[in-house]
Amino acid sequence: MTAFHWFLPTSGDGRTLVGGGHGAAVRGVQREPDIEYLAQIARTAEQLGFEGVLTPTGTLCEDAWLTTAALTRETERLKFLVAFRPGLLSPTLAAQMAATYQRLSRGRLLLNIVTGGETAEQARFGDHLGHDERYARTDEFLTVLRGAWSGTSFDFSGNYYEIEGATVREAPDPAPRLYFGGSSGAAGPVAARHADVYLTWGEPPEQVRRKIEWVRELAAREGRALRFGIRLHVVTRDSAKEAWTAANRLLDDLDPAEIAAAQQGLARSESVGQQRMRALHETFRKGGSSHDLEIYPNLWAGVGLVRGGAGTALVGSHAQVAERIEEFAELGIDEFVLSGYPHLEEAYWFGEGVLPELTRRGLREVAA
Repeated sequence: MTAFHWFLPTSGDGRTLVGGGHGAAVRGVQREPDIEYLAQIARTAEQLGFEGVLTPTGTLCEDAWLTTAALTRETERLKFLVAFRPGLLSPTLAAQMAATYQRLSRGRLLLNIVTGGETAEQARFGDHLGHDERYARTDEFLTVLRGAWSGTSFDFSGNYYEIEGATVREAPDPAPRLYFGGSSGAAGPVAARHADVYLTWGEPPEQVRRKIEWVRELAAREGRALRFGIRLHVVTRDSAKEAWTAANRLLDDLDPAEIAAAQQGLARSESVGQQRMRALHETFRKGGSSHDLEIYPNLWAGVGLVRGGAGTALVGSHAQVAERIEEFAELGIDEFVLSGYPHLEEAYWFGEGVLPELTRRGLREVAA
């Protein structure tokens, strides 16, 4: 069955576009990411029926491990998709942290492996490896991580890690699912060998289809089958007119100079996925209208003007958004990781408007 997740804005939230990440400066924060507000979003996501919430990683965010560990005491069944960069801590320590988290939360940990695509961001943590080397290191990291969870002492000798007797006090049961993204040639094989769920950002369906086929073929060579997920924002309302009015309102406080500065920063990212996101609104950057940001029916690239990472949103009536989700599901997307500004209010719009429609379409079961 298809899974739906929401997002915790640990770098701040607002009623307009909150920018930042992948070289773009932080902007638009009207609500600070204090624990009370994040707990409000987490409880709302749980009440509305989302399976989990993604918590991002990076110097612009609060730490994902610490924040979500605190929120496990504010919720009962909600899962936490914790993003972290594997090159910045020992794989054995990560295995221990995850095993402890999984026991204390009673099985509510998911892990989002973020190899990193921005040189300046990596350098802040003392990491100076090149793009492809980071993926090679991630390959070794995940080998050790799973080895430490195996229940037996695990040794490993590679180019980046020399590990003797990796283990944890008690193997996590179940082992946290590993979510992994990356559009480069270096990323695909790592996903095929280690990921449980391959994540892509929200591109037009044909591009998503090709990416799924690419990773599925790589996984088949490894004798594995993966689930596939997509990361999207949403702006959904009772009518399409209301939704597009809300989407365009998000752009009201942006000026061309601010967009240009953000794009200049995003252009420096080494992430192939980020380069693909930037290409989706090329027409707009060359003088097009806001209408040019609709790159496919109900798929809007406006968020990526000032925000790094996921830069597209599903915009439309509840039925239209459900239709697009169904289209992606038919391509092979099993999990949807969603967000919207502000995250508290937009969770209600989606949860009360779209989730019931998805249930009627057979894409979602109502949780007991």
